[in-house]
Amino acid sequence: MLSGLALSLALSSLAITTNVVEGNNVFTVSLTKRSDEEMVSNFLQMERDALAAMLEAKMEPAVVEEEEKQSEEKQSEEIVVQDGAYATQRHLLRGSENGDINEGGKDETVAIHDFSNAQYYGSVSIGTPPQSFKVIFDTGSSNLWVPKEGCSHCGYKIFGLGKDKYDHSKSSSYKENGEEFKIVYGSGAVNGFFSKETVTVSDDVSVTGMDFAEVTDAGGLGIGYVMGRFDGIMGLAFSSISIKGKPTFMDLLLEQNVLKEPIFSFYLGDNTEGELTFGGVDEEKYEGEIEYVDLISSTYWEIDVDGISAGDYSMGKTTAIVDSGTSLLTGPKKEVSKLALQVGAKPNMMGQYTMDCEKLGDVPDLTVTINGSVYTVSGRDLVMKAANTCLFAIMGMDIPEGPQWILGDVFMRKYYTVFDYGNERVGFARVK
Repeated sequence: MLSGLALSLALSSLAITTNVVEGNNVFTVSLTKRSDEEMVSNFLQMERDALAAMLEAKMEPAVVEEEEKQSEEKQSEEIVVQDGAYATQRHLLRGSENGDINEGGKDETVAIHDFSNAQYYGSVSIGTPPQSFKVIFDTGSSNLWVPKEGCSHCGYKIFGLGKDKYDHSKSSSYKENGEEFKIVYGSGAVNGFFSKETVTVSDDVSVTGMDFAEVTDAGGLGIGYVMGRFDGIMGLAFSSISIKGKPTFMDLLLEQNVLKEPIFSFYLGDNTEGELTFGGVDEEKYEGEIEYVDLISSTYWEIDVDGISAGDYSMGKTTAIVDSGTSLLTGPKKEVSKLALQVGAKPNMMGQYTMDCEKLGDVPDLTVTINGSVYTVSGRDLVMKAANTCLFAIMGMDIPEGPQWILGDVFMRKYYTVFDYGNERVGFARVK
């Protein structure tokens, strides 16, 4: 488990901007990318933090793994009974509401709370006049939350650190709601309450009356959030996994006739600025036709995958979610272990793999077959390099009763990705 959270998001000079695409009800948000060097540095810090915690507790890694295994087995034996019937447990990728949902133990907590795995950030404004916040546009969750004025464990606005905090007393469009907001992450809870507000993206494109969370205590995200440069999360998944079932930002964009089409699209620049387009696509950013695949269900952006292969490694039919909030690719630990063996990558205690930087040319291409179409990520793009450290960009993670793989930013950088909210499908086309 990531001890105390190693969310060391030491982002430098975000310089976030927004612009409106010319056209009817189509607009974009510019996304700023964190460098690979910073990402690798962050992962190494996570490993150091975990090792320090183990030494402090005078526990060997093997002991920790055994205790976590026993905990997972205990959780798997628990059955929730409600009104004389078996209750269905929703597995929220980012966290659980009120702590009453099985969080999936050690492995799922990486996806749940490690927003250091997010490499792209953009801007939204809340209230009248607008108060601006840097957020992760996250297709793996559904709520919008930002810290409120006076938030505990949210840092202080000094030396360029800390958070921009929402102050509803300064907004004429604020409406009280007061319902509890609570999401349980691997290292603890994030608490707050819902309010209604005007939410603006791209300068003047707004929705009114959106239920969002004012976070009063972000202690569950640990010191990494305090030191990080993002303020909150804008969820872009479906309302079926929204806390309290609140309508999502996309729901309101459609209900209030803001969008030209019920879609949004990501272009993740590699060494350039990225772009998130609402209501359409940017044809200048991709080549060929967009190929679509239907979702398994309208929860996450989860799809069937025909197969995954690299070198001598191959895996047959599986499932995956397309997740803008995860920088790496992730897969079942046993499968990623086999895949890592193919490229000579060695595991560390955090479930990540590093490799010899002299052997980058030996890394085979990864192919992901979706709905009969083959998508390739080159071997070179499967490695993040900083100085003399090379991080294998595929991480082992088991998600009980959830998707087997996560196609994060490593995949999305190579393929323009269209999230068709209206038709519940996702499409891909190679970026130019």
